[in-house]
Amino acid sequence: MIDITSKNDVYREAEAEGFIKLKRETIERIRRGDVEKGDVFSVTNTAAILAAKKTADLLPLCHPLPLTNVSVKIEVEDEGVRVKASVKTVGKTGVEMEALVAVAIALLNIWDMVKKYEKDEEGQYPYTEISKIKVVSKVKRELNE
Repeated sequence: MIDITSKNDVYREAEAEGFIKLKRETIERIRRGDVEKGDVFSVTNTAAILAAKKTADLLPLCHPLPLTNVSVKIEVEDEGVRVKASVKTVGKTGVEMEALVAVAIALLNIWDMVKKYEKDEEGQYPYTEISKIKVVSKVKRELNE
C-alpha cells in the first residue's frame, strides 16, 4: 500500500456509472416487478452499498476508508439498466474505487437476478452485456472550504 500517513483528511467524493444491456422482455419484467428472485431495485441498491464498503477487502492495495455516504441510482432504459453510485468520505485518499466497485457489483447483481430470462436455448447469454463502467466525476476539497 502507498503510505498516506502524512496526508491531511479532506472531503472526497466520486461518482461512477455503468450499464447492463438486457433483452426487452427482461427490461419489462424489471419494470413490472415480475422477477422471480425479487425486487431488482432494492436488492441491487443493497448490493452496491455493501460492495462499496468491502472495496478494501476486494482490491488488496486499497486503503480501508470510513465511508460517510453511498448513494445508488438505478435507471431502467430502453436497452437495459444504468447504475450510478456516489461515494463520500472525509479521509486521506479518494473513493473512486469504492464507486467503481459499487457499480460493478450492482450490475453483476442485476445479471444474477435476471439471468433466467436472459439465457438462450443453449443456456448462453448472447445478448447480455455489462459495459461503460467509468468514473464520471470526483471531488477533493479541503474541509474548511
